[in-house]
Amino acid sequence: MSTPRKLRIFYDAHLRDRARAGRHNFSNRIRAAFERHRFEVEFVLNTDAARLQSAAEPGYALFHMDDPFHPRALTMRLAYYFPFWRIEASAKRWEWDVAKARFDPRAIDPEAAALFVRRARNRQFPEAAGPSPAGGYVYVPLQGRLRDHRSFQSMSPIEMLGETLAATGSRPVRAGLHPKEDYDAEDLAALDQIAAVNPRLSIERGPMLPLLQNCDMVVTQNSSVALSGYFFEKPAVLFGLIDFHHIAANVADLGVAEAFQRAASMRPDYARYLYWFLKETTINAGDDTAEAQIIAEVRRRGWVF
Repeated sequence: MSTPRKLRIFYDAHLRDRARAGRHNFSNRIRAAFERHRFEVEFVLNTDAARLQSAAEPGYALFHMDDPFHPRALTMRLAYYFPFWRIEASAKRWEWDVAKARFDPRAIDPEAAALFVRRARNRQFPEAAGPSPAGGYVYVPLQGRLRDHRSFQSMSPIEMLGETLAATGSRPVRAGLHPKEDYDAEDLAALDQIAAVNPRLSIERGPMLPLLQNCDMVVTQNSSVALSGYFFEKPAVLFGLIDFHHIAANVADLGVAEAFQRAASMRPDYARYLYWFLKETTINAGDDTAEAQIIAEVRRRGWVF
């Protein structure tokens, strides 16, 4: 028995309203792609109850960043920068196909990669001129839950800071608080405590880009700041699992000491990597073939129509 031709797309209220009004490009491309195959497409308010109900309703479901927990559901997420998107069978980015894929720089044309990165950098970071000299410090963009050691992390963020201070000699370490995180009093106290006994550590509340452009390296759990750092040829040490790990020094694989040693000397081809990661492995919502890419992706993941 075939699945009814109904697609429900689950968004928060703001994104749902934009999609319904035709003011969200990727949603427009999804709707056009499925309507061409005689689907009814509905934009639904994303709640726990609505997602649970989707398992009992006819048709298919696309969740925005949430776990696709039943066989007729997939998840979609921006691949960090517009207009690049992914449709996946897991909400965990370290389980995505690109995370498991092998990156071969020899397969990427260097001139095409350089042009792509130059244009993408100008679009994403218009105030930045490009790669800049190292400024003699290590940049640690923090995320949330600083005292917790979560399943995808090698250790807690606070422990990560301690290891970074131990591994970076006399260089200053500048830890940036995430502007959208609401840190509790215990997390802030833990930061103050480690800063009080480590004068090389400063806690930064300013914008990300100046810190990123002038650092020697980025150290993080799995913040997208490390991926942004690739646009400025900044090596990354990752203490957590993520999808853009291929050219980073990964603590989970190497251990702390080896990861920092590798990061100090490695010179990956950042341009070819960004071309591969963003252009070759995503759905480009701005491309003429976006609708065909969308249909091919959901069919590859088992949707039959």
